Amino acid sequence: MYSYVARQPIFNRQQRTVGYELLFRDGESNAFPVIDANKATCRLLVENYMAVGDNPATAGQRTFINFPYESLIRLLPMLLPKRKVIIEVLESCAPDEELFVAIKYLYRQGYVIALDDFEMSPPWQRFLPYVHIIKLDLMKIGIEQACEFVNQHRDRKLKFLAEKVETHQDYAAAYEAGFQFFQGYYFSKPEMLKNRQVEPEKLTTVRLLQEICREPVDFNRVEKIIISDVSLSYLLLRYVNAATHRTIEPISSFKQALVYLGEDKIKIFVSAVATAHAAIDKPKELYSLSLQRARMCEMLAVSSQLAVEKDKAFLTGLFSLLDALLDTSLEQLLTLLPLEPDVREALLNHQGALGQILALLDAYEQADWEKISAYCQVLGIGEELVAKSYQHALQWSSLYLDTSPNPDSTA
Repeated sequence: MYSYVARQPIFNRQQRTVGYELLFRDGESNAFPVIDANKATCRLLVENYMAVGDNPATAGQRTFINFPYESLIRLLPMLLPKRKVIIEVLESCAPDEELFVAIKYLYRQGYVIALDDFEMSPPWQRFLPYVHIIKLDLMKIGIEQACEFVNQHRDRKLKFLAEKVETHQDYAAAYEAGFQFFQGYYFSKPEMLKNRQVEPEKLTTVRLLQEICREPVDFNRVEKIIISDVSLSYLLLRYVNAATHRTIEPISSFKQALVYLGEDKIKIFVSAVATAHAAIDKPKELYSLSLQRARMCEMLAVSSQLAVEKDKAFLTGLFSLLDALLDTSLEQLLTLLPLEPDVREALLNHQGALGQILALLDAYEQADWEKISAYCQVLGIGEELVAKSYQHALQWSSLYLDTSPNPDSTA
């Protein structure tokens, strides 16, 4: 399957491209389809910002994205990086109190706000202190009225974008009036881009992994991702309650789990949950092996004479099969995950102490006793410990598989 998007460049007064407006499309026809505006925005975000791999539609300059009323009051733009997007408030939005609160909040969070197809009506006046750009449709309101509006508001800290600039005469008049940005067929028609679409469960997995790999982890963002997906929420709570069987009352929320386990342990659990989610349509054995490798790496790191952090070792083992779980090359996936250099080098090249531990795991799985002996010597680990760590990891992973939904199912 493919996703489609059209993008139209936006130019400054030097006629240099400063950004692109993204326009939703559902096929190769370069026209807006008959679809609900909120659904169109959600699909555009998922297919162009959350997909695995590089996306030419969002590379480089900022992207201008239309947000209808419902998406704004739900604060949907918060899912996107504020330095890469400009929020366009659609002209169809009702300038009521809910919208005002949402715009003010997004402004204070550092997002750039643009009013699209702005109409000069009194209810919008209170929004202007929280707006950076006003887009004026030259065909809709006329070039003379648009230029007059810009002249009247020169004293405000606002920038003006002339859209639907169709002729050189329009451009010259808008330039003379003081418009800072320009968009329209005079410069360029929207360009169609096509990308291979990634399944939603894989997108959620990558988003979750991205968040728990950051330093420091923003657990509010992690929680939003988890609670937006029923199967993820269920998996996490099953895992946490399996590990915290000493509590009198079961843990029933992400916040409870975070308080009880602490940040270090919850990172491990969240990464395990993400792996389980990735394995929904994969054989159970592949998921089990990911958990085994994570636990075994952790145990060997603790016993190694080299300086290896056990949390890093756990993530390294867990992510070592991520390419098989997501059907995407490890090189491509690691461009999306903000992993520390030693973890990245271990996964890609088996370099460093973590890479030596991974190589030892590979040798053990292949029953290559000569290599096992050599790696144990480098790491300062007794060969008998490798067998013991494998048995323990096998039992440990079985415990989690017994208390979580079968990854073969879509529970």
